[in-house]
Amino acid sequence: MTGDHYFTAEPTTAAQPREVQFSAAGRDFTLASASGVFSANRLDPGTAVLLRKAELPAGEVTGPLLDIGCGFGPITCVLATIAPSATVWAVDVNGRARELAAANAERVGAAERVRVVAPDDVPADVTFAQIWSNPPIHIGKAELHDLLRRWLPRLAPDGVAWLVVARHLGGDSLHRWLVDEGWQVERHASQKGYRVLRVTR
Repeated sequence: MTGDHYFTAEPTTAAQPREVQFSAAGRDFTLASASGVFSANRLDPGTAVLLRKAELPAGEVTGPLLDIGCGFGPITCVLATIAPSATVWAVDVNGRARELAAANAERVGAAERVRVVAPDDVPADVTFAQIWSNPPIHIGKAELHDLLRRWLPRLAPDGVAWLVVARHLGGDSLHRWLVDEGWQVERHASQKGYRVLRVTR
């Protein structure tokens, strides 16, 4: 591949700033975005389905929660807003995305509870009550499987992971693969061509 992609570690394209507005969990959000990150111009439709159809954490949840491939931080900011006692780890390989996610955590008043880091900077001893992701399908199937093998074992024993994958991009085959890997997987919802998968041990 040539040129920048949302999974490029350090995008070289000029960071043209913009704002993305959306509603989730009965609240309105206006977050900073920029070129060179995933879905820079709008809330990604898959992310919208995930936030609408998955079981968002209750207000008393303390976490830690994990957002894999956080981008500019929409999932992170929603989780941190509705679970005001939780710590949220926002992980992305893209440095520009991490800068935006950190800025947006500050926008929503959650900077002290959001840890925006590169994947290798998550301490090895942290386990997660919940994992959330609109995973980066376009990195390739083998890379995607490696990513999920890396993070899903970090679920706490009674933890739950919520994933959204477009059916035409392999949502059903990913479901089968996760089952083959030994996970309990439920197709929790389907909407607009997306599968919302609930994954537990």
